[in-house]
Amino acid sequence: MGGDGKFYTLAEVSQHTSNQDCWIIIDGKVYDVTKFLDDHPGGDEVILTSTGKDATDDFEDVGHSSTAKAMLDEYYVGDIDTSTVPTKTKFVPPPPKQTESNQNKSSDFLIKILQFLVPLLILGLALGIRSYTKVPSSS
Repeated sequence: MGGDGKFYTLAEVSQHTSNQDCWIIIDGKVYDVTKFLDDHPGGDEVILTSTGKDATDDFEDVGHSSTAKAMLDEYYVGDIDTSTVPTKTKFVPPPPKQTESNQNKSSDFLIKILQFLVPLLILGLALGIRSYTKVPSSS
């Protein structure tokens, strides 16, 4: 295993992106896989598309065997200077809007009050009309 603890920047690694000179980054380590390109079961194009960036996700998504992972040691040249690699951002959904839920609660409350008051008003109006229009009985 070579490398002697050398650190490379992303810019330095990004200069090695051809099939004559191919470096990749996996788990913070830099590998010169130029000699392996012809032997890669998925072809050299698969590796070449992962150059110039952190290829850890690409490598892990394929589900490489432990033997394939052990083969990386042979191509190790150093570590990546993590301060030169952009941080990955994860999607964080926006928080739910409180105003909408408060508006829904207030409109639900208003509907319940109206469902109670409207029939009472109609009943009161009907009783009022009946008592004012009642004809006195003659006895």
